[in-house]
Amino acid sequence: MAVMGVFGLCGLICAVWSASLPSINARLHLGEGRIGLVLLITALGSMACMPVAGRLADAWSSRAVVRVIAPVAALTLLGPALAPNFPVLLAAAFVLGGALGSLDVAMNGHAVEVETRYGRSIMSTFHGVWSLGGVAGGLTITVGLHLDTGGTALMAGAGVVAAVLFFLPGKHLLTGETRHEVAGDAVVPSGGLPTSTIVLLGVVALAGFVSEGAGYSWASLHAQGMLGADPATASFAYTAFAAALTVSRLTADRLRSKVNPASWMRYAGSVAVLGYALVLVAPLLPGGRLAFGLVGWVVVAAGLATVVPAIFSAVGAGGANVGRALSWVTTMAYAGQLGGPAVIGPLADATSLGTAMVVPGLLAAVIAVAGPIVVRRATAKHLTTAGLD
Repeated sequence: MAVMGVFGLCGLICAVWSASLPSINARLHLGEGRIGLVLLITALGSMACMPVAGRLADAWSSRAVVRVIAPVAALTLLGPALAPNFPVLLAAAFVLGGALGSLDVAMNGHAVEVETRYGRSIMSTFHGVWSLGGVAGGLTITVGLHLDTGGTALMAGAGVVAAVLFFLPGKHLLTGETRHEVAGDAVVPSGGLPTSTIVLLGVVALAGFVSEGAGYSWASLHAQGMLGADPATASFAYTAFAAALTVSRLTADRLRSKVNPASWMRYAGSVAVLGYALVLVAPLLPGGRLAFGLVGWVVVAAGLATVVPAIFSAVGAGGANVGRALSWVTTMAYAGQLGGPAVIGPLADATSLGTAMVVPGLLAAVIAVAGPIVVRRATAKHLTTAGLD
């Protein structure tokens, strides 16, 4: 429960930041170009600090890093909330991104430890709770603004409250983290994953984040531009995608526990491919194409929901230096999240949004084909280390 609390509060912080951008934009008169630069700087801050957080987690323990960085990450919301001008906002966004990226690595590393001790797959549930925290954060800002509470006060207040709340689960995180694997009746130390395996896991995570990001960023625009939906109806495509992703993450772990990790990755990727096939075919239908397209996005979400959590679980199977390995995989995944829209947008301009959707569909196929091979290689590592190969 303590780790779920950390994930939920982290999701809340991320949502408060995202939902507050319109208020910051209006207060500082930024415009779309400058907002885009702010988001880029935030992502760069995350990517710069993730490897450092991984090394610290391996040196001190993920628990120690979470307990320190979680309240700090919450308080970094005060920087953008109080920024008086654009240069200060950029600096604050970099610090915020660095803190959130560090927390992301540390809490996922701790979740790996909890999952190992728990004895079955629970990583997807943690990520589902993160999504629920995101809903709570978004609603907090939306309701607050409708009640005429200032955006600065809302953002700063949420940061302070979250920082205080982080101390509650922080006291109950696991202690005495060690990396061992069980071989028959003997407990043996685990070695770390080879660099090549870490890179390949990162590539699959990157493919997962690009494919998932395509749904978050483009589902509504696809419904409007390719399926003829009005703006209000088109926005439901995003809602359906996000809801399906959250529900799938909260319910998938029991099924994951009954299937070996490699097979699960194949099933997840294949379901996502099917979903993108429905999305691509929907504009060609003479009738009912909007409903068909919405179903496609729901299927995409159901397939992709557990890809990144399953990759993180596979990293944990490697044994030693989990924090460092997880930091590199997470950094590559964030690169996909950052670069995905940048690829799809220009391609859509040059061809059509329907054609551009082929890219995440192909990446889902990469997950279905290459994912099982990479995950099998990672999860078999502890057997090799124990001399059981």
